[in-house]
Amino acid sequence: MNKSIILESTLKCPKCEHEKTEKMPADACSWFYKCENCEVLLRPLEGDCCVYCSYGTVPCPPIQENGNCGDSSCC
Repeated sequence: MNKSIILESTLKCPKCEHEKTEKMPADACSWFYKCENCEVLLRPLEGDCCVYCSYGTVPCPPIQENGNCGDSSCC
């Protein structure tokens, strides 16, 4: 079965709760994201591979496709 990968995720800043929908890279993880409202620099939470997995409504494409992280098939 071929999964449909979602390429947009809405990030929510944990400091100011500002939300913005962003297009995720299909083949990489995003380790940093600067909130356009309060300018805090978001980093992944411990155990997550990227900011989308930590603060987004949809996990990054490698996680969607593989279901986990931590090996050569992710980020």
